[in-house]
Amino acid sequence: MTPADQTPPEHEPTLRSRSYRITVDGGRDSFFALSIEDAECETAWLMSDTVFALEQMR
Repeated sequence: MTPADQTPPEHEPTLRSRSYRITVDGGRDSFFALSIEDAECETAWLMSDTVFALEQMR
């Protein structure tokens, strides 16, 4: 690990999450997605498609 890796972040991110139901193919199909974002930075985000229920993870 270099000293640069040990530098603390400039600010503690304020994270927020949002869920989406995304419809495609003219409404014939849809899926759920989760977005996790830093509220103070428009370029710091992660989006992933997800399942509706844990039972569907297989």
